[in-house]
Amino acid sequence: MRGIKTMKTIALGITGSIAAYKAADLCSKLSKNKDIEIFVIMTKASLEFIGEQTLLTLSKNPVIKSLWEIPEWKPGHIALADKVDLFAIVPATANIIAKCANGIADDALSTFALSHTAPTFIAPAMNPTMWANQATQNNVEILKERGVKFIGPDTGMVACGDVGTGKLSDVDTIYQTILKELNIS
Repeated sequence: MRGIKTMKTIALGITGSIAAYKAADLCSKLSKNKDIEIFVIMTKASLEFIGEQTLLTLSKNPVIKSLWEIPEWKPGHIALADKVDLFAIVPATANIIAKCANGIADDALSTFALSHTAPTFIAPAMNPTMWANQATQNNVEILKERGVKFIGPDTGMVACGDVGTGKLSDVDTIYQTILKELNIS
């Protein structure tokens, strides 16, 4: 049947957290699902933690990493915004949470966050002190009021050795949450 979209499109935003390597696992799980097409948007800082080629290979789609790389007449982040069924930022730093809450669009990921209308999930990953900071908590509340759903963060030891709430939720939990939202088994 023509005109009926069966495959779901996910935009996966990856930010500059040490947990960025776990986004590769999530991308792999999502891309193995025959009902999902995945596109990755990476911040400049995320590229310091994980390579573009990894996400290109796993997603089987070009990685958007700049506002200035336009492969077609419509900027990549806008063309993707027109067709995305779900947007997930995994991992989400305090920086991207603040940008999303305050409408700051100074890179491909934060611009995409303002240009789409699909359901949004944010999986934070940061130092527990940063997560507990009142500015971060205020930004989280603003986003929740706008309908953004949060997955975690979890409590445990983070990369710097501190213990507390700020650890990225388990990749399987994030994956299952996304499948549930899209009504995919």
